[in-house]
Amino acid sequence: MKRTIASIGTVLVVLTLSSTTFGQGAEKPTPPGRESPGVERQGAQQAQQVQKLQQQIDEMKAAHQSLIDQLNAIRATAAKEKAGQTAKQIEALISKRQTAFQETLRQSEQELQQLQRTVRNRVARPDQTGPRVRQAPDFELDSFDGRKVKLSDYKNQIVVLEWFNPECPFSKFHHETAKTMVETAKKYREKGVVWLAVNSAIKTTPEANRDFAQKNKLPYPILDDRSGDVARKYGARTTPHMFIIAKDGSIAYDGAIDDATPGKDQPSAGKLNYVDKALSELILGRKVSVPNTPPCGSPVKYGK
Repeated sequence: MKRTIASIGTVLVVLTLSSTTFGQGAEKPTPPGRESPGVERQGAQQAQQVQKLQQQIDEMKAAHQSLIDQLNAIRATAAKEKAGQTAKQIEALISKRQTAFQETLRQSEQELQQLQRTVRNRVARPDQTGPRVRQAPDFELDSFDGRKVKLSDYKNQIVVLEWFNPECPFSKFHHETAKTMVETAKKYREKGVVWLAVNSAIKTTPEANRDFAQKNKLPYPILDDRSGDVARKYGARTTPHMFIIAKDGSIAYDGAIDDATPGKDQPSAGKLNYVDKALSELILGRKVSVPNTPPCGSPVKYGK
């Protein structure tokens, strides 16, 4: 009985602590068009808002799942101690909390999708001033198959960086189901395009990466960035997150692999492959028409 009373007290503490943050949901983004009178600055701010809102949604999901797990554990304790009425009350609380969470999540994801559409429409308009071009940070990393790779070795070549994690459902989908990465890499390999995967997950192992590469017949290396240094330099946020480096060393494209619907837990294939489109334009000597899109995938799990 004492454990049941303690459990009830824990329920009240958990709900009190969580209610202060759960009801807030994700932070509301600044309405498009109000950040700054400068078009370029406005676009950059909106892109940052997309990344911030996506991170807040991911954190909100994790916090909610942790809360539900705690409540289920307390309910199980109450049932074990034959505190049937208490167990039923906790079950009702869980149901109520789940319903409220789903509504908050739906609203947040709608806001995210609206903001992402705004950013995509902005970068797709040729008459708009594009984002400021930045040079790709140089790096030197070991691959999981024992090679040393330096970005500077590929001077005057087009290089694709694919942020990758063998445990990520989005990475798995684009390799095991849609074959997006390997097929796109093979398509441009004979045209001199270098493709490199980068894994910045702090808990990944060399064996997991080698096994994945062998199983999926990757025609390019997976680089070991478990320190997260290169991910931070580039601003890589998700797996996948794609970067295309032009021959002059500038970042010509930064964003998602394709236009799959963002904000969903389950990965899917889009109709437009942004990387394919950008590479075809670069090879023809043209300017990349869509240089930025919001990355779509699981958060990069590098160390702090």
